[in-house]
Amino acid sequence: MKHSRTKSLRLLASRIRLLLLDVDGVLTDGRVYIGDAVGADGNSSRVELKAFHIQDGHGMKMAARGGLEVGWISSRFSPVTGRRAKELGISLLSQPTPEQKPPPEKLDVARQMAAKLGIGLDQVCFVGDDLVDAPVMRAVALSVAVADAAPEIRRLAVCVTQKRGGEGAVREVIELIFKSQGIWRKLVSKYGIE
Repeated sequence: MKHSRTKSLRLLASRIRLLLLDVDGVLTDGRVYIGDAVGADGNSSRVELKAFHIQDGHGMKMAARGGLEVGWISSRFSPVTGRRAKELGISLLSQPTPEQKPPPEKLDVARQMAAKLGIGLDQVCFVGDDLVDAPVMRAVALSVAVADAAPEIRRLAVCVTQKRGGEGAVREVIELIFKSQGIWRKLVSKYGIE
């Protein structure tokens, strides 16, 4: 993490109870592959592909074990996003329906997710990468930009990850939070690591 005031960063991270994540560009590298698959009957159907980093996925499983809630907020509908969230047990997922135009404001969604848990935005960390994420980043206690985020978002963030979106940046943030809360060693001891 790039941050000039490590002590204040750790203090902010120690208070986090909810980690909210943008999807495209944070959990993925931002690329969306769309094509047509032709079945044996000659009919074609739309196919969408995204790549999610396995270390981010494991980090979110560790987050659940450590008592850190995780939510995803996307401005774009994607069946792939819903499927990956389900695989990881992410119940706090917001993405518009295919017909919903415009999508819900991310800040409104963040407030609703925090309220559902009975906490304020002062206990929320948000990881973003693009301009649409700015309102949430200004409102939460700990705003994080991935390394390849838009320049305006990197400047707005409290800290910037070393890793790029879709390449383990989310795991980096989860480790920061748990190390700041003093429970990282307990979580990794499950694997025989001291």
